[in-house]
Amino acid sequence: MRAAVISAHGETPALIERDEPRVGDGRALIELRAAALNPADIAVASGSFPAGSPPLPYVPGIEGVGTVVSSARFEPGTRVWASGRGLGIGFDGTFADRFASPEEVLVAVPDGVDDAHAAALGVAGLAGWLPLAWAAPVQEGDSVLVLGATGTVGRVAVQAARLLGAGRVVGVGRDPGRLEEALTLGADAVVPIDDALREGLAAACDGAPPTVIVDALWGAPLEAALVVASPGARIVHLGQSAGTTATLISGLVRGKQLRIIGYSNFAVPQDAVAEGYATLVGHAAAGRIRLDVESVALDSVADAWERQRRGGAAKLVLVR
Repeated sequence: MRAAVISAHGETPALIERDEPRVGDGRALIELRAAALNPADIAVASGSFPAGSPPLPYVPGIEGVGTVVSSARFEPGTRVWASGRGLGIGFDGTFADRFASPEEVLVAVPDGVDDAHAAALGVAGLAGWLPLAWAAPVQEGDSVLVLGATGTVGRVAVQAARLLGAGRVVGVGRDPGRLEEALTLGADAVVPIDDALREGLAAACDGAPPTVIVDALWGAPLEAALVVASPGARIVHLGQSAGTTATLISGLVRGKQLRIIGYSNFAVPQDAVAEGYATLVGHAAAGRIRLDVESVALDSVADAWERQRRGGAAKLVLVR
């Protein structure tokens, strides 16, 4: 079978012929249909990912959608999504014609979305949905500020906030074109990250200080957001695209009694992951969640990998 293989840390994967993975010991065999690329895949391949990397050489890919070949839980032919419990981090991942997945992470994919969108709604989709549906559930009338609204995760978060009943949604990001698109996805106002960020936030949040902040950026944008945050605001932190450190003013955190909640998909209980994924796919099937997805053939994995490394607008998904 074909498999993308990383032979040295920091290298681009090469597509080679490899033996089919062995199953057993609680693992199912899945025939790949689509696998989204994620920043975590690049980080794991660097050899410096906090959760570790598989022994070299290895097959990358922390998630995938496919059909069951053999499983103790699902009938052959069932379409499933898989991610977690070491897939692509502790052992070989999904970027191959067939991959082995822990049985407990398999989630049946509802009808109504194609394979590429079903994959894109996995890791990135849940990172935008679960912070607002599970970690800090939106309550009716909440004012939600999304830091990083121009990325895939942030775009899902904007739509999630509106679907879950937020009274006002403000998006923050760097890409002017995608910021404008956020207005069509449910944002009431958008703020560009520039030298006037603090003033822009003050104007956008005037009269409706954010009670929930989804933070995929950290760094200076979060520092500015805390100034306009409502007393008691819940800040769900899930990424560091703007920097690995932030200087938070003690008086703001204490005086406003802010609650900072660290979030990672990997730490979410499996039942919440399965429920969140099914709900998210249902919204996408009904046209209530929209994603910008680009399918790339598995044969072109090296090119897709380099594009993921550089970053871009569309969510890249490998397809067979």
